[in-house]
Amino acid sequence: MFRLQLKYLSFFFGIISILSFFNIIYSFYFNLYLNLDTYYLTFLISLILLIFFYKIKLEIKKITIFDKIITVFLGYLLIPLILSIPFYFSIYNITFINSYFESISGFTSTGFTIFENIKHIDQSLILWRSSTQWIGGLYFLFSIIFLIDIYDESFKKTLTNFISFNNSEVLKQTLKIFFIYSGITFLIFIILNILSLRAFDSLNLALSLISSGGFLPTNTLSSILKENFQIIAISILMLFSFFSIFFSYNLVFFKKKNINFLYEDLHLLIYLIAVVFIFFLFFSFNRDFSNNLLSISSSISNIGFSIKTDKSNLSFIFLILVIIGGSFFSTSSGLRFIKIYSLFKYSINQILSFSRPKNIFMNKLIFTKINFDFEEINKYFLTILIFILSLFILSSLLGLNGIGFENSFKLSILTLMNTVNSSIYGLGDFDFNNLQFFTKYTLILFMIIGRIELLTILLLIRKFLLKN
Repeated sequence: MFRLQLKYLSFFFGIISILSFFNIIYSFYFNLYLNLDTYYLTFLISLILLIFFYKIKLEIKKITIFDKIITVFLGYLLIPLILSIPFYFSIYNITFINSYFESISGFTSTGFTIFENIKHIDQSLILWRSSTQWIGGLYFLFSIIFLIDIYDESFKKTLTNFISFNNSEVLKQTLKIFFIYSGITFLIFIILNILSLRAFDSLNLALSLISSGGFLPTNTLSSILKENFQIIAISILMLFSFFSIFFSYNLVFFKKKNINFLYEDLHLLIYLIAVVFIFFLFFSFNRDFSNNLLSISSSISNIGFSIKTDKSNLSFIFLILVIIGGSFFSTSSGLRFIKIYSLFKYSINQILSFSRPKNIFMNKLIFTKINFDFEEINKYFLTILIFILSLFILSSLLGLNGIGFENSFKLSILTLMNTVNSSIYGLGDFDFNNLQFFTKYTLILFMIIGRIELLTILLLIRKFLLKN
């Protein structure tokens, strides 16, 4: 039992051992010995789990979608347990629930934190926080492939142009995604250094931006970004987690450029241009181009970073951008723009077909030959219903625990969309450290649901009910 799950997770325990080893080297190089023992412990435990789980022999049988859902869900529970070790055994006397909350928040690329002042934390532990986001973003990409059968066929057909779903090609495709993800991370790090940011800040920001994470190496982003050109550059770099991870790869390396391979990213580009144009035409009253661009890029990529300025009057607009989200095969969350666009176009065509019965309306995406069918539309509509249901449940639970209606509503959206609570959403000063245990466990559960979608949980419940 759970042999498949443990075998699958062995790869990520291997990455944890590499990251902990890197933190050991980093601590020695900069004479940071306060939390050194915690990385030794993490390295040892993750290495033992890697060896033990990798040697597990799998029985040859057909893997069901329910086996895959359990595998992914188990990873979101177990991997953060190992990632929480440096927090729990650090010198800062962090409780288990707070340690687990911090690691879950990082692993799901959400960014909620129990630390009130980042300046008081050891640099190696700050780097570890950022590393939890990086491995979480990578795990999310693999989870999408692992659960591909749940999603629409048009996306799966497009994805086959980049990766193979043949079992014999698993290792090759795994390494392909890993190297692209790592290569983009390194590229962001180099660009940030060119922008005259500290190497430490550049490294942490690179790990956050590629994973759509919300952890900062300092208390505020304004203490890192001093010039307007730095803010604009960071805004552009955030788009790496907005577009598909294969977007830049296909543009550079794919010889036969077929527009159908880039259809989602082309739609996202048009959406981005339209949002920027509309925003600066109607909402940019203070003419602060760089800060407004940062807020837009941060919201659509589900990162949530902001420069501390008063944008409370626009918080609802930014929350809508957060809900829409970015590309399907990126590290961002959200309902996904292509789903909303397809559902909207299908609905308009259905209305027009009644008013003009003699006309034929094609449910085709612009710039492509791709048609979406009725089954896919049902999935998109179900996704929106599930989001509304999840939002209602989480808002109600947070409200019952003493959080005001407005804050619980905003916090629920950010939790389900795995976006950090910054000042542009009016929650920059929200205190997670002093929340009740039940509230923290609730947020932990829904941060995970935000990554795997409630649809997968409903499928598991349905499977369980049918058995009984």
